[in-house]
Amino acid sequence: MSPERDPGPYDALLLLSFGGPEGPEDVLPFLENVTRGRGIPRERLKEVGQHYFLFGGVSPINEQNRELLAALREDFAEHGVDLPVYWGNRNWAPYLTDALREMVRDGRRRVLVLATSAYASYSGCRQYRENLAESLAALEAEGLPLPRVDKLRHFFNHPGFVEPMTEGVLASLADLPAEVREGAHLAFTTHSIPTAAADTSGPEEAHGEGGAYVAQHLAVARLIAGAVRERTGVDHPWRLVYQSRSGAPHIPWLEPDICDHLESVHAAGAPAVVMAPIGFVSDHMEVRYDLDTEAREKAAELGLPVRRSATVGADPRFAAAVRELVLERAAAERGQPVERCALGALGPSHDLCPVGCCPARTPRPAAAGAGSPYA
Repeated sequence: MSPERDPGPYDALLLLSFGGPEGPEDVLPFLENVTRGRGIPRERLKEVGQHYFLFGGVSPINEQNRELLAALREDFAEHGVDLPVYWGNRNWAPYLTDALREMVRDGRRRVLVLATSAYASYSGCRQYRENLAESLAALEAEGLPLPRVDKLRHFFNHPGFVEPMTEGVLASLADLPAEVREGAHLAFTTHSIPTAAADTSGPEEAHGEGGAYVAQHLAVARLIAGAVRERTGVDHPWRLVYQSRSGAPHIPWLEPDICDHLESVHAAGAPAVVMAPIGFVSDHMEVRYDLDTEAREKAAELGLPVRRSATVGADPRFAAAVRELVLERAAAERGQPVERCALGALGPSHDLCPVGCCPARTPRPAAAGAGSPYA
C-alpha cells in the first residue's frame, strides 16, 4: 500500500462522542449518566431535561454522528484508506465499552480514536481518556484481549476544521440586512468551563490564566476573523464569549456569557451580531438551545439582528482532515517523517498527552497518554 494511503499499524478508527437521548424516555437516564457521582439533585436534572423536551426529547448529536460516520467511511473509501470506522459514546448508546468490545471481537488490536472535541481541556480531552481507561478495564475484567488505543491530536487549527467555520461566518454575514452587515460584530462562542479547569488545560508549560483552552480558542477566532477580513475587506469587531455554564454560582467560570455579551454590544451600538460556535463540532443540544433558543430570544428582546453560523458537522473537508490526521499519526508510528498541517502561530498539537496535561481534581487512570496503564 502507498504510504499516502497506509493507516498501518492501525486497524480501526473509533469515533468517540458524548452521546445524547433519542426519545423522551431517554432524557433523565441520559442526564443521570452525565452527572453520575456529582450529587446533582433529580429536580435540577428535570429542569435541564426541559431543554431536550423542547425538541421532542431528542438530542441532534447522535444523528449528526451518524452523518459524520458516513462521511468518514465515504472519504476513506474514495481515497483508498482501508480502515473500518466504529462509533461509541460516553453517556448513551452506542456505549464506548460496547464499541470496544465489538472491535476486539472483530480482531482489532491497534485503535485510533477521534474524539468530537477539538480543544485541550479536562472535559474535552482527559475525561475521554479516562472513559477509555474505564472501558479497557471492563474488557480486561471480562478476560478479553486489550487493544492498544491512541488518540488523534487536537484538530482546532487544522484547515479542514477552520475553513468550513470561516465559510459559515461569511454566509451568516451575507444573510444579514445590507444596512447592518458591515458593522456587524462577531461573537465566537464555546462552552464555558470553571476558570480553574481552564487555567490547568493543556501541558503544564501552557498552564496559566486560561491555559491552552482559552489560547486555542483565541487562535481559531483570530484565524477566522482574519480570513473574513481578507475576503470581505471589512475588519469586524470580535470577541471570544462563552455559553452553557452549568456549575454552582459561587465557582468562577469563564465569561462573558453570550447573552450578557449581546446586551453589552447592543448597548455600545453594535448594529448586528454573528454568533459563531467555534467550540463545537456539530449543532448538538447546547448549540440548538443555548444559541438558537436562548440567545436568539435575548437578541429579539433587544431588537438586535443576529445570525448563527454553522458548525463543521459532517463537512467533507472535515472528513478529509480526519483522514489526513489518521495517516499523519500512522506514519509517525511507523517512524517516518511527517508534515503536520496546522494554521496559525500555535502550530500542531502533541500526539501524546503528557503527564500533568489537563489534570483531574481526583486523579484517575487515563488511556492514550504518557503514563497510561494501557500503553
